Amino acid sequence: MSMFSIFNVSGSAISAQSQRLNVVASNLANVDAVAGPDGKAYKARQLVFQAEPMGAESATGVRVTNISESNAPGRRVHDPSHPSADAEGYVNHSNVNAVEEMVNMISASRSYQNNVEVMNTAKTLLLKTLQMGQ
Repeated sequence: MSMFSIFNVSGSAISAQSQRLNVVASNLANVDAVAGPDGKAYKARQLVFQAEPMGAESATGVRVTNISESNAPGRRVHDPSHPSADAEGYVNHSNVNAVEEMVNMISASRSYQNNVEVMNTAKTLLLKTLQMGQ
């Protein structure tokens, strides 16, 4: 694998983790969302990653293939005075777990930072290699 393919691999990972952070932000924004007029509450979303060959070399990157919705049941809170309450007085909330989303956010952020560090290290190595030839 050439030094330049490191930038392609890390770049694909940075792009994927950026998309993951956007999905996490959307999930966290809808933690307390209640069911809309159609009776359906927001469902947590997760990215599906897949390995992707990077050119003719043996390098493998990552790409997002799908965004899936969680099938976990949402929270039902008894609040008969709420305008969105059903006939039994329950309000359907989203199925987003704030703790899981915070863990996902930390994991995605660290992965993003690690890949930036890989790119910076590869750049430094290339620059030092060029300086050796002077």
